[in-house]
Amino acid sequence: MERMTTSIKPPLEQCPALILNADYRPLSYFPLSIWSWQDAVKAIFRGTVNIISEYERTVKSPHTEMKLPSVLALKEYVHVSRAPAFTRFNVFLRDEFSCQYCAQPYKARELTFDHVIPRSKGGRTNWENIVAACQTCNRDKGDAMPREVNMFPIHEPRQPSIFELQHHGRKFPPNFLHNSWNDFLYWDTELEDA
Repeated sequence: MERMTTSIKPPLEQCPALILNADYRPLSYFPLSIWSWQDAVKAIFRGTVNIISEYERTVKSPHTEMKLPSVLALKEYVHVSRAPAFTRFNVFLRDEFSCQYCAQPYKARELTFDHVIPRSKGGRTNWENIVAACQTCNRDKGDAMPREVNMFPIHEPRQPSIFELQHHGRKFPPNFLHNSWNDFLYWDTELEDA
């Protein structure tokens, strides 16, 4: 009797597509530029992307069957903004998810941000005055000027370039990386000795 083998298909939600610009570089590293399988299929039918790699997983409609794409490249180059958005997450990324007072690394949800010059003393909410801080250091510094409590940021707060944020983003790969993405992503991970 012949043995039947069954292959376990990953759920569709676990089949996102990595999106590359027309130059075959990811549109962004952090957050990684990925689309849901639905958006990827729509882009294929619109003809705005080239399929670079596919999953073994297929989807079917009454008239067609296709493998889900794992890597897509845009047909037209999209110019990436040179100035990053001023967001809480980008501040954490600039500061490499480390408190700028005690230098300890934290997860994003464990960090807060601190006004180096407190708002009550004229400090602004901008790149040049905001740093990532753990809750303990933020509480210890409170509403004081850095010299009053002898707490100075490790790195002077400043606006990063989009390239700097991408460089930092490569140090923090997401939880899901499909094998077909490896040729297009350059994470700062240790290479194995073959």
